[in-house]
Amino acid sequence: MRFNLWAPMAETVELSLEGDGSRKLLPMKEQPEGWYSLETGEAGAGSLYRFCIDGQLYVPDPTSRYQPAGIHGPSEVIEPDSFSWQDRKLQGRNWEDCVLYEIHVGAFTPEGTFESLEKRLDYLADLGITAIELMPVAQFPGTANWGYDGALLFAPHSSYGRPEQLKALIQAAHQRNMMVFLDVVYNHFGPEGNYLYVYARDSFFTEKYHTPWGAAINYDEKTGRMVRDFFISNALYWLEEFHFDGLRFDAVHAIYDDSDVHILTEIAETVRRTITDRKVHLVLENDRNEAHYLVRDARKSPRLFTAQWNDDIHHAAHVLLTGEKSGYYGDYIDSPIDYLGRCLTEGFGYQGEISPYRHGRRRGEKSGHLLPTAFVSFVQNHDQIGNRALGERLVSLCDREALDIAVSLMLLAPSPPLLFMGEEHGSTRPFYYFCDFGPELAAKVTQGRRQEFARFPEFADAAARNKIPDPNALSTFTASKISWKDAASPAGKEIYKFYRRLLKIRHTVIVPLLAELTPAKCGYRPLSARALESWWRTEYGQRLSVCCNLGSDPVPVSAAAETAVIYARPQNSVAACQKGVLPGHSIIWSLSKTAAK
Repeated sequence: MRFNLWAPMAETVELSLEGDGSRKLLPMKEQPEGWYSLETGEAGAGSLYRFCIDGQLYVPDPTSRYQPAGIHGPSEVIEPDSFSWQDRKLQGRNWEDCVLYEIHVGAFTPEGTFESLEKRLDYLADLGITAIELMPVAQFPGTANWGYDGALLFAPHSSYGRPEQLKALIQAAHQRNMMVFLDVVYNHFGPEGNYLYVYARDSFFTEKYHTPWGAAINYDEKTGRMVRDFFISNALYWLEEFHFDGLRFDAVHAIYDDSDVHILTEIAETVRRTITDRKVHLVLENDRNEAHYLVRDARKSPRLFTAQWNDDIHHAAHVLLTGEKSGYYGDYIDSPIDYLGRCLTEGFGYQGEISPYRHGRRRGEKSGHLLPTAFVSFVQNHDQIGNRALGERLVSLCDREALDIAVSLMLLAPSPPLLFMGEEHGSTRPFYYFCDFGPELAAKVTQGRRQEFARFPEFADAAARNKIPDPNALSTFTASKISWKDAASPAGKEIYKFYRRLLKIRHTVIVPLLAELTPAKCGYRPLSARALESWWRTEYGQRLSVCCNLGSDPVPVSAAAETAVIYARPQNSVAACQKGVLPGHSIIWSLSKTAAK
């Protein structure tokens, strides 16, 4: 078995074979360009090992496949081909089929494991979910964390289960014709367990840029070639070894790279070039709204990335539902209904306009030429709930009737929708920010978390800030777990039926239209400050349209043309609309009966 470590700042490196309280050190040979290597017959599948740097510091393998004792413990040798895959003929599903369901593995079930999540797949398949999206699972400190503090990016977190249990989850999903996506973090490492900073600091990180989490990763194509290869390999690792159907790249606006070929472009091009036997989908989170990453080729296939999370549509809808104006919501208060309409039919709400929240900087690129399927829509996700001081879900912040209209809008609009776990049964459980750092760092995080909200009027008082849950308390994590008793309640079942009905209409009526939509023939017009009409046309002339009123007051509307109503809420809104009135808290989806020849 061959062991390798890139440690350009180390004088010596030894392989430490460990087990049963014993430790055996084997010297590793120095190689060119900062590499150390060793080939030995004393290790095999199941062996525990670490690397000893300069005779003093014992570190896990930065490409460890499994950490049975946590982020600071020894790595375990995993035989990657030992799992018996039954999906060798996997072709993947079309992106147009996508209904995403975001899951935190630890909070989704009482057990918080891959195995227990697998047992809930039938529930999700019955709902109409076609893709589950796992928040990051790479090894992070402790046992509870959102996952964005990962430091060993190749190792599924040991509290969730072994690598083969993650593979079993993915295989079980594929057997239900369900895709599985993974959230990956390539903009920073977590603050605890990042040993690369000790033996590869000057090569792996750069002080030229800074992220909200510290020094930036060095992606420079001249000095950071090894770093670029590390992250490209990580993306391919999850897609090839675990058969993930897609990746969601977290906060790429915090990736700094002025190389001739940006690291994002190189990752996407490498994935597209390497995996050609099945469909793979790459999704961005990018506050810069850079439309050039989402361009399609002549066959309407993504050249680089498949889609982007559309924060603009969430923010516009949130302002309309709650009236909140603080933080980034202030960018949408001048006319949230216009931003909502623009997002539905053109993609981004900000396409180069000045953003007051970003200190007057221009944000975004023109996106009206892109298909609606290049944008992922949602009314809730982990960020928009968990980054609130008290982790409230929308159901606790706005009128239920208005929320149902917003859900009916998102789930039937052409852009692929994303649900956050629990919303399909009306969960009122908060989703707090939680972590599990060592004592010194934990105290700083708790203090920093509470101080972060001091600029908000409701938390200006120290006593009010002290009511913000301690991220490191076990109770904070436990309170964020889904309540399956709530899901099984009469109210929970009723809301589940509501979502299920909408998703059935999406799959049978909306999805067949998506590949034929023509961006240039999409449009919208406000009907009032809280109501709008939007429409989309296919290349064959069929017209999909929606009249939506998120407010409680009725608004005048032109009588509907000769179209078939595919969904209305409440049902009597159709008759009212024929008389020129769109009732409060109502929505009507229509489709022209015949397509032009």
